[in-house]
Amino acid sequence: MHQAGAITVALLGMPNTGKSTLYNRLTGGDAQIANWPGLTVELLRGAMPASRSGRPFQLVDLPGIHDLSGSSEDEAVVQRFLRQTPPDLLLVVLNATQIASQLRFLLQLQGLGLPMVAALNMSDEARRFGVVIDADGLGATLGFPVLAVSARRNQGIGALIGHVHALGEELCGVARDGAGTDHESREAHLARALVEVPPERIEALLAAHVQLPPRLHNRRTRRMDRLLLHPLVGLVLFLGLVLALFQLLYAVGAPAQDLVGSGIDWIQSALLEPMLKALQAPRFLRDFLIDGVWLGVGTVATFLPIIFLFYLVMAVVEDCGYLPRAAFLMDGFMRWLGLDGRAFVLQVIGFGCNVPSIMGTRVIRDRGMRLLSMLVIPFALCQARLTVFLFMADVFFPRPWWAPGLVVFSFYMLSFVAMVITGLLFQRVYPSREAFVLELPPYRNPSLSTILRRGWTQMLNFAVTTRTFIVVGAAAIWLLTNLPPGAVQGSGSTIADAIGRLFQPLLAPIGMNPALTVSLFFGFIAKEILLGAMAVIYKTSEAGLGAVIGTAITPLQALSFMTFVLLYTPCLGTVAAQLQESKSRNFALLSLGWSLLLAWLMALLVFQGGRLLGLG
Repeated sequence: MHQAGAITVALLGMPNTGKSTLYNRLTGGDAQIANWPGLTVELLRGAMPASRSGRPFQLVDLPGIHDLSGSSEDEAVVQRFLRQTPPDLLLVVLNATQIASQLRFLLQLQGLGLPMVAALNMSDEARRFGVVIDADGLGATLGFPVLAVSARRNQGIGALIGHVHALGEELCGVARDGAGTDHESREAHLARALVEVPPERIEALLAAHVQLPPRLHNRRTRRMDRLLLHPLVGLVLFLGLVLALFQLLYAVGAPAQDLVGSGIDWIQSALLEPMLKALQAPRFLRDFLIDGVWLGVGTVATFLPIIFLFYLVMAVVEDCGYLPRAAFLMDGFMRWLGLDGRAFVLQVIGFGCNVPSIMGTRVIRDRGMRLLSMLVIPFALCQARLTVFLFMADVFFPRPWWAPGLVVFSFYMLSFVAMVITGLLFQRVYPSREAFVLELPPYRNPSLSTILRRGWTQMLNFAVTTRTFIVVGAAAIWLLTNLPPGAVQGSGSTIADAIGRLFQPLLAPIGMNPALTVSLFFGFIAKEILLGAMAVIYKTSEAGLGAVIGTAITPLQALSFMTFVLLYTPCLGTVAAQLQESKSRNFALLSLGWSLLLAWLMALLVFQGGRLLGLG
């Protein structure tokens, strides 16, 4: 939130400069930290430490861009910000290991005419690679402070804050709303910044202040890349990594979920039910609060261990530098589908949540590729669907010990099949010829504090952003299965039964009974409430759902159900994100209709094919 009288500092930098890490160091904020270009696409605002005089400073984290004059959505966001809400000063982050290619961007920003400070991030890595930079001399030549820092290791951060404070206090001694802030002046400065920087000036700065080794290299990175970027071995290792991830989620996450579920049931039986009886609450109200509202609370709580573990592993993969290599490895395959490696990375990010992944398509300049990417991303097996799959796999395919993880992995592969089908069918509808440029950062040892903070933050974000949605959804489902008053679920007289009958002719061929049909209906709102909906419909708790559903449907029905859950619309939030990013209602409707059609066809193939093979 904006503070009155605060100095506004805009944080700018190219992708893969560690900008988000520096933002967290300076503000204690929770920006996503990912070691691949272009992940941070939202404007994050946080408070920096106040100066000695008590003056507040606020830091605005702008998207990572390569060029002020570019045409991507990220670059448009930065241009709009500089035009409409010019900051008091700029804090520019450079990757010190790639100083030769990043000076041009720094000089572009200097043309804006705003006070600025430059941070040479990853200076510890630069020294290890043999890059020597005279930061003081470079700053003296350019006319503004240039400091060597390492955000990951918290080196030089105090000095950087001190220089920002000093520059901010200087600004307070002059009129902050002078000529530099009127519209004509802003446009003139921006136009000057968009003029191409002469290569001779960059070469002169490098010659005077930078010593580069004859060949900048990292032996560890080169050795690992020979293996991990091998067309065959690298692909096998990648698939093995994903399989290991799902096995880990099952082996560690499922028992943790059971433990949390047992705790929720104990609170219900030992505290809530006796308390409601003591208050002599009416039976209808008591059942609504316990079987509706409290069930929603329990659903949120049982998801938390899986989400924490998933983001913990993803943080390791991103922080160590492997994720952009996966994009590079898969670029050739993605080109076959009319996409590129960026779409593959966004698909991987979609394993956490499809919504930020769709928003991440802003880094793709070409509109055709953006729309095609937004069409395939919803097929990524997000964490909400993953919780459903882990539950169903454990109930219906518990033995041998490796079977549940293999079942979940097979649905991960099915999500890629859906992506391939979609890409092949729609690449001519949304053609693209944009070139793909991706920087491969060196491998890094993941920061334990960063990883733990990422997992914890994402878990809390899930709890905060979905708690109302899930609790209200579970309560609504209870009402639908118990209204009108006196109706009995399964008797055909409840509102839920009417919904089931309405969709039954369409879903019966894929093995859905009325109870599963109602569950799918509420799963359209959010997959997080699917298990809670099933627990309400089957009149049991989250912990007891496995035993009940294991006798209510067959394994073949479970496979068909899981197939439909994987491929039909992830949630209303995803539809909203597609509408927001595409600016096209027709595109959002196309994506919605295509996902429903593909889900039905694939589930039909699974169920009817299984029956023909005698698996029913």
